[in-house]
Amino acid sequence: MKFAMCNEFCQGWSVCDAIRLAADTGYEGVEVAPFTIADDVRNVPISKRDEIRSCAEKEGIRIIGLHWLLTKPEGLHFTTNDAALRKRTRDYLDSLIDFCADLGGDRMVFGSPKSRNMLPGLRYREAWSNAVESFKSLMPKAQERGVTICLEPLSYFETDFIMTVEEGCRMCDDVNHPNFKVHIDVKAMSAERKPIDEVIRGARGYVGHFHVNDANKNGPGWGNTDYAPIVKAVREIGYDDFASVEVFDFSFPPRAIAKRSLDFLQEAWAKY
Repeated sequence: MKFAMCNEFCQGWSVCDAIRLAADTGYEGVEVAPFTIADDVRNVPISKRDEIRSCAEKEGIRIIGLHWLLTKPEGLHFTTNDAALRKRTRDYLDSLIDFCADLGGDRMVFGSPKSRNMLPGLRYREAWSNAVESFKSLMPKAQERGVTICLEPLSYFETDFIMTVEEGCRMCDDVNHPNFKVHIDVKAMSAERKPIDEVIRGARGYVGHFHVNDANKNGPGWGNTDYAPIVKAVREIGYDDFASVEVFDFSFPPRAIAKRSLDFLQEAWAKY
């Protein structure tokens, strides 16, 4: 297993500073939230993209991809019946594919709960159909640039559309493309009715990326989430790519979040 960290918990830091922290701590990769660089990545020139990529290469860090895709710009929505708005959202995701690849990344985690929630009057099957259509339209660009879109099921606290990994796998079946996978996240899976290890085993063959954290929204090992069955299930399904530390409590110093989380992960994967 390779370990990465998400850069947004380094609040107020440049991406290059977050990359240096990752390298100093012992991570192999960094996952970037685009809104930490610009409100709209279409305004980020190729020179800036090259600078960020060069910074990572200099530090021996791989920028593995993007997440928090639709936090900025505001007003985008992916499942709406408003065809014009849906197209604007789809077009921005198309731009994010280029941005991801330009930084050296090969995956994009599609969470964005506010931009996928079912709006008033929208039926589930309509939201599903709209999402499938839009995701399919992104696949030629994703394949061309070597980027996989990883759909992140989220808990019912965060969204009302695709709340289980099983639903995410069904979406993968409908999109039916090798550059579309499901994303698994420990915090989100903690809200499912099934045990986390059972959820993970049910996603065998579908998993494109993995976020590690705790049900309490802090780093992995910071709460009561038992990682023994998680590690065993991840091994069992044959996933051995990156596991990225994503936290939601930024009250701790970035260096403490990075180090404590990585120490736990290395111990857990060695122990179990």
